[in-house]
Amino acid sequence: MHPLDVAIIVTYLVAVIGAGLFFARRQHTTRRYFLASHDVPWWAIAASIVATETSTITFISVPGVAWAKGGDFRFLQLVLGYVVARILIAVFFMPWYFRGELVTVYELLQTRFAPSVKALAATLFVVMRTIADGVRLLLTAYVLTALVGHLGVTGAIIALGVVMTLFTLAGGIEAIVWIEVAQFVIYIGGAVAAAVVLLGHVGFEEALAAGAAAQKFRVFDFAFDFTKTYTFWSGLIGGTFLTLSTHGTDQYMVQRYLCTANPRSAGKAVVTSGFVVLVQFAFFLFIGVLLFAFYRDSAPVTASDQIFPHFIANHMPPGLSGLVVAAILAAALSSSLSAIAATVVGDLLRPRDEQRTMRLSRVVIVLAGLAQIAVGVALQHTTRSALGTALAVASLINGPILGVFFLGATKRANTFAALAGMSAGLLAVGIVAFATDVAWPWYAVVGSVVTLGVGLVSSHREINSAP
Repeated sequence: MHPLDVAIIVTYLVAVIGAGLFFARRQHTTRRYFLASHDVPWWAIAASIVATETSTITFISVPGVAWAKGGDFRFLQLVLGYVVARILIAVFFMPWYFRGELVTVYELLQTRFAPSVKALAATLFVVMRTIADGVRLLLTAYVLTALVGHLGVTGAIIALGVVMTLFTLAGGIEAIVWIEVAQFVIYIGGAVAAAVVLLGHVGFEEALAAGAAAQKFRVFDFAFDFTKTYTFWSGLIGGTFLTLSTHGTDQYMVQRYLCTANPRSAGKAVVTSGFVVLVQFAFFLFIGVLLFAFYRDSAPVTASDQIFPHFIANHMPPGLSGLVVAAILAAALSSSLSAIAATVVGDLLRPRDEQRTMRLSRVVIVLAGLAQIAVGVALQHTTRSALGTALAVASLINGPILGVFFLGATKRANTFAALAGMSAGLLAVGIVAFATDVAWPWYAVVGSVVTLGVGLVSSHREINSAP
């Protein structure tokens, strides 16, 4: 890699740590450390939400979806559910979040159920997020080593993990949000730079003609087939339930809403982010069409995830190549460590003293960072299994947690019903995920519906069996 590109990448990583140190001056209370004192404007939260859900695998894989043989724009059907769910969250969930001084979303469960339900949901979140973000470090390390060379996967994982841990430890959620705003600008800039270079090679009209001839611009598939990943129904229904769980009951996202001043601002942020994601993914898919037009029948790789990194490494000019690599790193460094610390300290340890809470929070951030690095290092020799593990864990957890929040909104559900429902939901979605060919967008539907149904039945039977 050209020295200019290396300098850009190093400068970016140093700037991230520097930003964390800049915000460290104000991190003296948990209200500031975990909630940014509710001072962050809604537009910054919107950018942070988009950056949070745009991982390296998204940045790399979505163009590959359109480039691949038979690939097209049907992936966008999933985003329909993303938008619908965000509107529902803004209307129905946001007022719930801002009743009282909420630190984690799981505190809401204790208003309806015994502490054991909150503890179970919080523990599942911590485990799932640690594994998922460890895999994200691993996947980013693979891309980084493919582009930079001679770095080593283990070294890349450790370097990325240390940077992520340091800026989170110093600056708290305030640093995370503002760094994610910068990350959003950087990775969009990197994608635009790649698109401009591609257009310089193939031309806009030529790309459109090549894409149209290969039916790359097809968007809708109305087949009601549970085994197909991208259909109108899996996108609208599965995408809605998936986003209700990931953006409505996951502390990783909800913590960002709580950094705003009120539910109206948070609602504007989450709805706006949905339309930005729609445009963003359409643009990423168009880059895939440009790659298809550029390579035609002479593609040098077999896996769709490899095509964009190959172009970056071999056809981007110096400077722009470094910008795109920095964009990939930006997509990887959306830290979940603050959300994990808030959950562990606030929902599981619950210290009473403010100073002790701050000390414990910083210890948890370091330990969680080390755990995510360890996950990435441990799984580096089994790439497919690592990704499959992350998706499986997420699918097992998101739906049942959403289901127990639905139970909490009912009047008759009790603690026994909540625990029974979550257990049944975890079992059901595990069976569907590992013993059937049902596509993953339906997993959250299965987990949440079974949790709600079994919880309601269990509550009814307990009421009827009471003396």
